[in-house]
Amino acid sequence: MLIRPFHRADTGTVVRLWEACGLIRPWNDPHRDIERKLTTQPELFQVGVEDDVVIASAMIGFDGHRGWVYYLAVDPAHRGRGYARALMAAADRLLIESGCPKIMLMVRSDNAAAVELYEHLDYLREDTILMGKRLIPDD
Repeated sequence: MLIRPFHRADTGTVVRLWEACGLIRPWNDPHRDIERKLTTQPELFQVGVEDDVVIASAMIGFDGHRGWVYYLAVDPAHRGRGYARALMAAADRLLIESGCPKIMLMVRSDNAAAVELYEHLDYLREDTILMGKRLIPDD
């Protein structure tokens, strides 16, 4: 798998990938999420490509204090080949190059497979409460 920055032409394929991976939620319009990301650090939005087809993604960001990873996805037909690990290694490298001291991510509590993946990548559960407030609705 080749890892490269997202191209606007990848949008439809990436949204379908996120749908196949169960990452889409009614309150988050994936097209708007992509457009928002392209306004800030677009070079940190990475995709994995095999035979010219996008099969994986990772939306990475650095706010000056912490790095974050969103929308880590690997096409279900391509799982078990180390692609998620490769994307996370790319995220680590990109964030280190940006001077980022710590990487964070959010995993839905019912996603046991993701928790297991991140634990194998040396991520630790932290005793925090995630809170959010919607400022601009995606309806």
